[in-house]
Amino acid sequence: MQQPSAKFFNLLELEDLAAGLIARPAFDYIARGAGDEQTLRENRIAFSRVFVDQRILSGKTVQNLQTQVFGSQLRAPIMVGAMAAHGLVHPAAESETARGAAAYGTLLGVSTVATQNLEQIASASQGDKWFQCYLTRDSGFNRELLQRAKAAGYKAIVLTADVTVGGNREHDRRNALRLPTPGNFLGNDGCCRPLDLPFDSRIGLDSLEFVRMHSAGLPLIVKGVTTRADARAVLQHGVDAIHVSNHGGRQLDGSPAAFDSLQRVADEVRGQVPLLFDSGIRRGLDVFKAIAAGADLVAIGRPVLYGLALNGWQGVQAVLEQLEQELRIVMQLCGAATLADIRNTPLLHGASGSEPTG
Repeated sequence: MQQPSAKFFNLLELEDLAAGLIARPAFDYIARGAGDEQTLRENRIAFSRVFVDQRILSGKTVQNLQTQVFGSQLRAPIMVGAMAAHGLVHPAAESETARGAAAYGTLLGVSTVATQNLEQIASASQGDKWFQCYLTRDSGFNRELLQRAKAAGYKAIVLTADVTVGGNREHDRRNALRLPTPGNFLGNDGCCRPLDLPFDSRIGLDSLEFVRMHSAGLPLIVKGVTTRADARAVLQHGVDAIHVSNHGGRQLDGSPAAFDSLQRVADEVRGQVPLLFDSGIRRGLDVFKAIAAGADLVAIGRPVLYGLALNGWQGVQAVLEQLEQELRIVMQLCGAATLADIRNTPLLHGASGSEPTG
């Protein structure tokens, strides 16, 4: 049964509200990170180490924030990132999230390990969707999924490269968490298909060509890039976009904050391809800083699931609208009327607000 909606004023307090609605094992699976959770914490703290160079008397007012990427028109440079198992928080699972993303006017990332299958989610809304691909050990199944994504109307493939093995998530083991079998792995009889499903630990740069070959010309985005060297390597292999992410602190604990990585990768990419970013976004100010640091589009993860738990598709829409509202306030106060103005806003580093960049 749908829980009554609860009002929230920012996405940080939204997490506390959701914690009262989501079963503890499921909430820990969503909210917690790997190992000692150093990276999980750093993903938030990193934003506080950077300051915005505020300009006044600009005579500007904020204009529309519309963004276009690979032919998709977005209301703002904010999308819903791919996440597993939306069914943990809402009975309509990813279909409900798809409705919320479409109602707001943005893209939805759909995970290989979603509760529902690619076709169910594709038919749930008219909004554009990207398929976030994990490569399993079963190359035939990988090929089938890529072909199904193309046939179902997905607009791009996001190859997630930082999950060659699951992260050390101790809370899930302590809670004896058992996730339902993902919809893509089920046959018509509702039973798990006989597939070699563990993640392929051997994926390499040649995997890019495999994905490209079997996705029939869809744009290819590589997710999990956090270093200049990897950015340079995937650019040399002709990827269409790069997604900077440390998987929300759920994979390699002890890796740098994703926002710190974004600034380094942006210096390497220098606008050659679109740059996406996730991990740690909770405020419109965070969105502003990410764009100023070089991101073209930010993806929102955990807060979307919290909104879904609170109020279904309307909760998802409310999360995205909250971020946009905060972003507009920051833009107006900084004299940034457009996304181009944000990109031209220097970021100041350190406690004294020195060392401008961007």
